[in-house]
Amino acid sequence: MSTETRAPSAPTVLSGAFPQDSRVSPRGRLEVGGCDAIELAREHGTPVYVVAEHDLRTRARAFVRAGVRSGHENFQVAFAAKAFPCTAVLRLFAEQGLSCDVASGGELHMALRAGLAPERILLHGNAKTEAELRMALEQGVGLVVIDNFAEIDRWERLLAGADRVQDVLIRVTPDVRGDTHDHISTGQADSKFGFAMAEAPEAIARIGQIAGLHLLGLHAHIGSQLLKLDPFRREIAQLAGLGDFPVWDLGGGLGVRYTADQPEPPSIDAYVDTLIAGAAEHGMGPGSGRRLLVEPGRVLCANACVTLYTVQSLKRNVSHWVAVDGGMSDNLRPMLYGARYEAHVADRLGGADRCVLAGMHCESGDVIVREALLDDPRPGDVIAVPATGAYGYAMASNYNGVPRPPVVFCGDGSARVVVRRETFEDLTARDAG
Repeated sequence: MSTETRAPSAPTVLSGAFPQDSRVSPRGRLEVGGCDAIELAREHGTPVYVVAEHDLRTRARAFVRAGVRSGHENFQVAFAAKAFPCTAVLRLFAEQGLSCDVASGGELHMALRAGLAPERILLHGNAKTEAELRMALEQGVGLVVIDNFAEIDRWERLLAGADRVQDVLIRVTPDVRGDTHDHISTGQADSKFGFAMAEAPEAIARIGQIAGLHLLGLHAHIGSQLLKLDPFRREIAQLAGLGDFPVWDLGGGLGVRYTADQPEPPSIDAYVDTLIAGAAEHGMGPGSGRRLLVEPGRVLCANACVTLYTVQSLKRNVSHWVAVDGGMSDNLRPMLYGARYEAHVADRLGGADRCVLAGMHCESGDVIVREALLDDPRPGDVIAVPATGAYGYAMASNYNGVPRPPVVFCGDGSARVVVRRETFEDLTARDAG
């Protein structure tokens, strides 16, 4: 790895894709949470997920403040654990007063290990197993979101003769589509999630007939990485047509900035204001006594993280290829649905050399950034890709036998490992026989 420091080609202002707690130092190096990116790469190796703790806390507090400012006495924020299912992240958000939504027994285990009170956890999923439902019941999970009729049948068998009561919501698909990629759109009528609007009354009636199930309200989620707010108001209007309930869960979906040329996403304040105003139009606003939940994921964590790589090779044919020591095993989003990122040489931010930032995996599609503007990249350079805090670590794999990267929290100039790097031994630790 190169340790030479070169002066930056020009004064650089970091884009909004970077953590709030980051800057370009006087030496021209990227700093995250007061920690030098080159030094972090030297100490912890690459790839490495570098997370600014202050950024996570700031965004969590912004949601809490927005709820308080709205005057809604029963506004609750639950972090969508799927975005960054790391125990340290879940613990940090719990310390800020957030609840948590989980989508599997594994995420439920992590949330409990992180210290979240069971009553502040919601369990989701379109294909929950009986074991997961039993786990939720035994652990005292606050809310379970029922997705389909087969799950209602499963609950009926599970609760037969049991002296237990489980609070539940039902998930409905409100036929509201946000402007996002098909792979992360969930509110349209043709979705694998939830009950169709026409089926919802039957589901509500069925749940009401099962002793031990206590229906509190409705849940919907219309998609992810949404950059316009109007679909959220339409979602609320659709839900309101199903009746009056004490709990309304509006899901998440607010988008974030991944690249400098992307339009500025709506603010957290604007998002919460839109939800509260929309709820108020249908009798769910401040003073109504109704409980209003939201489930932000990426907006809480995406921009808090920068992934660092080391350049391994360069080649020029039709394109200028810059290959690094990571790729689709630590960030699958570009390959899965064409997500766009920006990239920089960590001690020469900015640049005009149009490159293809490629991963090291045996796939032609293993490209992290198709059109990265880099400043004279060379083998040994540290490359920084911001906005990787959502669904990078969550979707990480061992493809090609690559150990998954560590997660390093940075703040006030200090760094600490919260998830260690996997080893080759970890790859075979579960072998049997």
